Amino acid sequence: MSINKRVLNAYIHNTYLTCNGFFLGLNVCMSGSATSCEECLLIHPSCAWCAQEDFGQARTLNSRCDFSQNLQKRGCDAPFIENPRSGSSLLRSKPLSSKGSGVTQYDVIQIYPQKISLSLRPGDQTSFEVQVRPVEDYPVDLYYLMDLSLSMKDDLDTIRNLGTKLAEEMRKLTSNFRLGFGSFVDKNISPFSYTAPKYQDNPCNGYKLFPNCVPTFGFRHLLSLTDKVDRFNEEVQKQMVSRNRDAPEGGFDAILQAAVCKEKIGWRKEAYHLLVFATDDVPHLALDGKLGGLVHPHDGQCHLNDKNEYSAANMMDYPSLALLGEKLAENNIFLIFAVTKRHYVLYKNLTALIPGTTVEILDQDSKNIIQLIVNAYNNIRSKVELSVWDHPEDLSLAFTATCQDGQPLTGLRKCADVKIGDTVSFNITVDARGCPPKGTRKSFTIRPVGFKDRLEVSVDYRCDCSCTYYTKTNSSRCNSAGTYSCGICRCEPGYLGARCECEEGEVDHQHLSACREAEGKQVCSGRGECSCNQCLCYESEFGKIYGTFCECDDFSCARHKGILCSGHGECHCGECKCHAGYIGDNCNCSTETASCVSDDGKICSGRGSCVCGRCQCTEPGAFGDTCEKCPTCPDACGTKRECIECRLFNTGRLADNQTCQRMCKDEIITVETLQTDDSNTVQCVYKTENDCVMKFTYSEHANGQSVLTALKEPECAVAPNAMTVLLAVVGSILLMGIVLLALWKLVITIHDRREFARFQSARSRARYEMASNPVYKQSIPSHPMETVFHMHSIKSCNGGVH
Repeated sequence: MSINKRVLNAYIHNTYLTCNGFFLGLNVCMSGSATSCEECLLIHPSCAWCAQEDFGQARTLNSRCDFSQNLQKRGCDAPFIENPRSGSSLLRSKPLSSKGSGVTQYDVIQIYPQKISLSLRPGDQTSFEVQVRPVEDYPVDLYYLMDLSLSMKDDLDTIRNLGTKLAEEMRKLTSNFRLGFGSFVDKNISPFSYTAPKYQDNPCNGYKLFPNCVPTFGFRHLLSLTDKVDRFNEEVQKQMVSRNRDAPEGGFDAILQAAVCKEKIGWRKEAYHLLVFATDDVPHLALDGKLGGLVHPHDGQCHLNDKNEYSAANMMDYPSLALLGEKLAENNIFLIFAVTKRHYVLYKNLTALIPGTTVEILDQDSKNIIQLIVNAYNNIRSKVELSVWDHPEDLSLAFTATCQDGQPLTGLRKCADVKIGDTVSFNITVDARGCPPKGTRKSFTIRPVGFKDRLEVSVDYRCDCSCTYYTKTNSSRCNSAGTYSCGICRCEPGYLGARCECEEGEVDHQHLSACREAEGKQVCSGRGECSCNQCLCYESEFGKIYGTFCECDDFSCARHKGILCSGHGECHCGECKCHAGYIGDNCNCSTETASCVSDDGKICSGRGSCVCGRCQCTEPGAFGDTCEKCPTCPDACGTKRECIECRLFNTGRLADNQTCQRMCKDEIITVETLQTDDSNTVQCVYKTENDCVMKFTYSEHANGQSVLTALKEPECAVAPNAMTVLLAVVGSILLMGIVLLALWKLVITIHDRREFARFQSARSRARYEMASNPVYKQSIPSHPMETVFHMHSIKSCNGGVH
């Protein structure tokens, strides 16, 4: 027994009571309102119908609709069981290509399969797999659309030799590259431009900073796509700027014309289509044209005249974002917004509304335009995203992406960081919610965004039963009062019963119990009349009342914001049966996770869980639509460090990775000295490869933008100078010698002074003794020799010589 059958059997046995092998009570099939095989198949994909004539003679009509296993156990032979299943079949399946250019250029296949057919039974899902492989060396068409308003004069000077340099860089990525050029300003009507007569030929008339410029124009196609890049340089060098009145430009008019005028622009079918939109200001949007009296919405058509100028600029409003996105996708065009830093956030928000667009920051003078285009091209080629065209409303599609790591990502239809030549796959589950009129066939298309390749899907609805081919009117099996089909009788008006044996209005009061669900219950649940042992349910203004005992309806289910089953499910006997992609008691919870995927490809940045299509952040301090903001998280400094490394110093893990520009969109401010006294910022410090110390702070502004403030250069210890060290050592030795000598001199001086003090003290005592001796009296000699003799005698006596 298969897993699905085991699960179904377990569900049935755990839900319903059995007696002698027969299921009693109600189940999803038997409790429905099915009175025919077709109605039975619509109740639930597990329901089957028994068309056997002698089946269930003693039971109600609904008993023919049951689980297939139950029908067989109750005696219905397998050949009489109607239970069609959904399935798919390949109609065209050419293998994927590995290279884009060369002799096989026009046979390049980047999606597998290319055509399939689906047979869908409502509610019975079927799945198929789609593989996509971006091939190497695929041709590229690039159309450069430039704002030539006065503020872009320095940019025009910068790109005069852009063609040659850009071609050199792009030929490193593809051997088949073509380049085109167009320009725009704005509608030449008030209040968007200067319309006074003196400004008609020169709108810069009287403007001192730049007194001469060309008349205002909407859009000019100047050079069709060509591989002769010198032509591009020539056309650019011919151009002069113009001037409009208000700040916004008419660039969206130009984008639409560049997208839909395929023949004049020269877009090739077998090529990537890149449209670079370079500007330094915001665009005019739909309804802005009403300020100038333009009330007609844009028709989405090509309006280039013989001079390749936009002829309807002053007749129709600016295009809407929806129209712009539709035409870009229809013509497989990737739009690259190359805008100045102060308008980056605005255009970044527009990319979420226009599929297949990206935004890059343009220097004030467009010096980085070549690297910008190369980065954008690499970023575009590293993504594979599926889009659905002509999606039938009664079909639900659920996607599961399997990218390079091999892990299935439920609810995701996009893979990022895809390398050229890698194959990614998508599992697509299709569910039909109902049946169209008989004979209806529908189809839809699945395309990778920006690719010319597509998968065509045709849909055939399996809503009919094969037993209906044997229908017979006025059959004797129905007492000639009804039509026999699929084992039952459809009675003519006025007749009732399994074989149309009763006339309407006849009531057998002895058998009213057959119309009660249980003893003591109301007849037909109080919502119908008992006729011929069967309940005829009342009609209700709220919906349909049905069931063997009129116990069910399709309007008594949970609601969300006043909408039954949130509009994402069907009410069946008091319970919402949710469409594919939705769960919950009232089907208000989406299982899609695409809106929860952060830029790094993780669900809720790995800091939360995706609940009903929205991230619930579980990491303390995490916030944002995808929990991507978390200044207090342990990994905050580590995550932002990689962006500091790759953005400022082109080092680290992301230095050679195409995801640096995609993942690191935070504003980075460089300073000489880092302020660390702000309590609302997180201080981050790390050691670089050169053993230097890099410091930065991480904060979140009130507008939700992350701001990194970093030192311009890491702090590195300076190596000491050898001569300085030598002089310091010698000086230290000399200083120590001088200090020691000073100490020695101090000690000697103190010692000498002490000895001299003792000498002075002894001398003073000797004088006192000589002066105060009463016996001693100095003699007075009469002759000098006598004096000498006298002194000698004294010394001899004192010395002990007699």
